[in-house]
Amino acid sequence: MRQAPSPNAFDPAAILDGIRRWVEIETPTEAPEQVNRLATMVAEGYRDLPATIERVAGHDGCGDHLVARSSWGRDAPGILILSHLDTVHPMGFIERLPFRVEADSAFGPGIYDMKGGAYLAYHAFRQLCADGGRSPLGITQLYVSDEEIGSPTSRALIEAEGRRAKYVLVTEPARDGGKIVTGRKGVGRFEVFIKGVPAHAGSRPQDGRSAIRELANVIQALEAMNDVARRVTVNVGVVKGGTRPNVIAEEAYAEVDLRVPTAADADEYVAKILNLKSRTEGVTVKVVGGLNRPPYEKGNAGAALYEHARTLAAEIGFELVDTFTGGGSDGNFTAPHTATLDGLGVDGKGAHTHYEQLYISSIEPRARLLHRLYQTLT
Repeated sequence: MRQAPSPNAFDPAAILDGIRRWVEIETPTEAPEQVNRLATMVAEGYRDLPATIERVAGHDGCGDHLVARSSWGRDAPGILILSHLDTVHPMGFIERLPFRVEADSAFGPGIYDMKGGAYLAYHAFRQLCADGGRSPLGITQLYVSDEEIGSPTSRALIEAEGRRAKYVLVTEPARDGGKIVTGRKGVGRFEVFIKGVPAHAGSRPQDGRSAIRELANVIQALEAMNDVARRVTVNVGVVKGGTRPNVIAEEAYAEVDLRVPTAADADEYVAKILNLKSRTEGVTVKVVGGLNRPPYEKGNAGAALYEHARTLAAEIGFELVDTFTGGGSDGNFTAPHTATLDGLGVDGKGAHTHYEQLYISSIEPRARLLHRLYQTLT
């Protein structure tokens, strides 16, 4: 028989103290030794629980990944919890943004995106074990070290675990006042390389073919692909080119971000971008890249999972509203084949900024929601 959690099981102050310990270990993606320090602390937290920890060694400049599996439910598809330990803030940023509490807000690097949510999932699992019960399904908690740079070393692990699972819960932060995420745009990244012909800009301009001028043509073509009605965005975010103002530029370069809501859009726009051609004789345009996160579409299974979570939230005492967002997460990798629910972390604001914060009032209800999802998903 399932036991009810003790009255203080979800005390916000106690949970916030645990989040603080994680936040005070700075973990920029590019500092794997720091990410590994936190991974060690997280792994220690499972030592007295009915779970096993697998530590997947990091590579290519990234930290380790952790896979914590409940001792039960391993013979059938279960619940996968996706979290990341890395943050975007550089080392030393905690001096600018130290952990502190002001009214209903707690501040710190990565506290909202997403150490708060990662800790809630851990705490909910710990409480499940403390209650003396077992969830109907096995639970796997995956903590990766490289989500903030697109999960290049963890994607295969995420996809493999996602295919083994029946449900995926992602502890990215809530959106717009506590909304859950049931859809995300797919993300594409591209590099544009342009090669022209150099010449003296003053005495022999007719001999040159400007790579920068052709880059301007390419930028216009890319900008024209934006389609508000279809929720497609194309952004040229980095441009470089030339050597001196009196030299017609031989080379130019750009980096491009694509966001698309559906797989069909992804196919169409990736092909358009890769097939960009030069409009200038003697100048070449080469585009490389592609989709690095597939679109996360709601689908029937995802919709049913959301409705279940909405019912549980109402029982706890709050309204759970869903939303679609343009930002990508590791949920993009699992949603195409497994029912996925994202944005289950803390509410707050200021992700990636100097004022990043979580709302303390969101800690208890959202921890309870994760706990109830563990208890009720079958």
